[in-house]
Amino acid sequence: MREQPLAIEVRGARVHNLRAVDVTVPLRKLVAIAGVSGSGKSSLAMGVLYAEGSRRYIEALSTYTRRRMSQAPRAAVDSVRHVPAALALRQRPGVPGVRSTFGTSTELLNVLRLLYSRLAAHRCPNGHQQAPTIDVALEVPLTCPVCGVTFSAPGAEALAFNSDGACPHCTGTGVVREVDEDRLVPDPSLTIAGGAVAPWSMFGLAVMPEVVAEFGVRTDVPFADLTDQEREIVLNGPAEKRKIRVPSKNGRLFDLNFTYRNARLAVREALDNATTERGLNRVNRFITTQTCPTCQGTRLSERALAPRVDGINLAEASAMTLDDLVTWAPLVEKSLPPDMIAMARSIVSQLLDTARRLVELGLGYLSPDRASSTLSTGERQRVQLARAVRNQTTGVLYVLDEPSIGLHPSNVDGLLGVVRDLLRDGNSVVLVDHDVQVLREADWLIEIGPGSGAEGGRVLTNGDVRALADDPNSLLGGFLVGREPVVVRSQASEEEMFEHGRIHLATRPLHTVHALELDLPQGRLTAVTGVSGSGKTTLVLESLVPALQAKNSGDPLPSWVAEIDAGAITRVNVVDATPIGVNVRSTVATYSGVLDDLRRAYAANADGLTAGDFSYNTGSLRCPRCEGTGEVSLDVQFLPDVDIACPDCAGTRYSPAASEFRRADDGLTLPELLALTVRQAVEHVGDMRRVRTRLRALIDLGLGYLTLGEATTALSGGEAQRLKLASELDRDQADALFVLDEPSVGLHPLDIRTLLSVIGRLTEKGATVVVIEHDLDMIANADYVVDMGPGGGAAGGTIVAAGTPRHLVLTPESLTGQYLGKHLTH
Repeated sequence: MREQPLAIEVRGARVHNLRAVDVTVPLRKLVAIAGVSGSGKSSLAMGVLYAEGSRRYIEALSTYTRRRMSQAPRAAVDSVRHVPAALALRQRPGVPGVRSTFGTSTELLNVLRLLYSRLAAHRCPNGHQQAPTIDVALEVPLTCPVCGVTFSAPGAEALAFNSDGACPHCTGTGVVREVDEDRLVPDPSLTIAGGAVAPWSMFGLAVMPEVVAEFGVRTDVPFADLTDQEREIVLNGPAEKRKIRVPSKNGRLFDLNFTYRNARLAVREALDNATTERGLNRVNRFITTQTCPTCQGTRLSERALAPRVDGINLAEASAMTLDDLVTWAPLVEKSLPPDMIAMARSIVSQLLDTARRLVELGLGYLSPDRASSTLSTGERQRVQLARAVRNQTTGVLYVLDEPSIGLHPSNVDGLLGVVRDLLRDGNSVVLVDHDVQVLREADWLIEIGPGSGAEGGRVLTNGDVRALADDPNSLLGGFLVGREPVVVRSQASEEEMFEHGRIHLATRPLHTVHALELDLPQGRLTAVTGVSGSGKTTLVLESLVPALQAKNSGDPLPSWVAEIDAGAITRVNVVDATPIGVNVRSTVATYSGVLDDLRRAYAANADGLTAGDFSYNTGSLRCPRCEGTGEVSLDVQFLPDVDIACPDCAGTRYSPAASEFRRADDGLTLPELLALTVRQAVEHVGDMRRVRTRLRALIDLGLGYLTLGEATTALSGGEAQRLKLASELDRDQADALFVLDEPSVGLHPLDIRTLLSVIGRLTEKGATVVVIEHDLDMIANADYVVDMGPGGGAAGGTIVAAGTPRHLVLTPESLTGQYLGKHLTH
């Protein structure tokens, strides 16, 4: 019998910045891939291991099946041997549709519906509630003892809001989209002939003013002066034909029949016909979305809401948090007759088994009816992970991209438990991560580096974690064994904490957060911490930020903010990790503001050309084939389109004519300069002070490895966040508050130090910085910490501790403090 291979053998991997990497990846083990940002970790994990594993699996399927599946192109690698079929749990899962909830995505709702179809007290068609009975499971028709009617209990499918149990008004979405009458006529002082009815002019119905006149509506007086009957015809009149006279180009008049489209109908038809995002956006300006008045947002029909278990309906059970549901479900059997107990325990056991991993992953504060689109990326990824374990696969390679994102240290143990379950079932797990708590638990660690971009792409070391910790080539070793110091910046003492002033905030209850009162020190770094769902986002992004913005603009405070004293703060900057730009035309050079100066410098040496000619978006020197995007799409028939570097310009975005223009200083063309990294380019712009200053700022932010021509849409969340700070480092910031939402996401411990250095420059300029964080290095280096909790959801929403990091460690009630204490003494 042939022995099973023990490892995946990768030879000559050249994906992105990997430099012909040869590496052996053990199978059926937990393998971690680590390295600084941009070193090539994801290129190895996703671009080689996952890409080859998924591609080979798909290639084994029939052509008919492959036509209906998205496929990755062959990876740039000499060979990959023994790679299993692969599944990826990506760092940023796609945002689910309106019909997806936490309950549907985890399949919790499937079990809950089964519980309600089998164990409920059902209602007869005449409204009489029946006692629970085993006859439902035996599929025996029920007879109402009150009215004698015979009926069948609803099955699980009849209780599904995506199927037979949907509310007829909202069709199971819980919301309705209505045409907003006020938006149909935004300016009632206009006449109909003067364009008062906005949809008519927007959706190509220019003849409607003449058609509505045939109904007796005056079109030459302000809309506000029309009678109620006239306004009703404009908004809701019948779709009847009317004859109007239409002039031709030569002035002759023709009598033509037109079907009247009232203002509401014009919007509805435009909505039905919209096929592009731009078209939908035009229609959406006339639409409002509100909770369905029929089902009150439960998504369920009246019949689906009729069954009761322990006195509550399916919507009420779905609205419970997972923690509460786990407590309630085992008690259900007390309301049932003895012959139903065994069935009840079987169903409840299935529910608890599904819920167990989700609770361990720190999601116990979520309710099954929570819309999936409102979940954070970290929450959605943990849902994916729990589902992978429940599927009980074997022999599969799971590639996890930063699974610790959004996880409080207390939930990392749950994450590792889920990974061990995958391994126990005979699978292999490769994860890309930076969290030292995760990396210490790996069976094998591959470290990529040493730097980023062109300075990375090599295997520094790989092997057992304990051995790697002592390897002189390793950049991680000192962090794994605690040799490296945790606190690397000077911190304010308790006595001097508020010497620059304070921001005072008082709130009323909001969501699951109780009424709070809080003082934040100005000119300091404050970390807001706590488990997922404890109220961090509600406190900072939904209360503090809008309150300060309202105070500074003179607008009314949000209703849940009782008081705000902004001190010296007049500017609020929320720096998040959302991608920069919407397409490949946004580059590091354009976003940092250096390209305009570079174009002017090259135009100065080019007779007859202006700076506009050197624009790769619109200039005469842009590549005509790719139109300045640097890439083209190949149509490969039944396979997905493939984007490749433009064969004419090799991705430079410029035509060959651009190579004729060189700067006298260094002889480089503009395409050649844009191909350099920031660190390389700064050596070639000595005569351009403003460009040099901006490039130096990027280097200080740890972004010197990015190329000037790199599309900003391809940057990681952490890179995008730091790039957004580039223009702020050298300004006086005494009047500014910077809010950073998990800025440590995707950062190596060395990158964390760079980020702390950047924040230090901001605070030295007087800035007040608030970070929402889980990373223990970031928390340990803060001047002040506000810990929310003690739990998530209803179990959180209070301030557990507020003070220095040491104060947090000495607060027994603080879960964050317990883990911070261990981290500081490791």
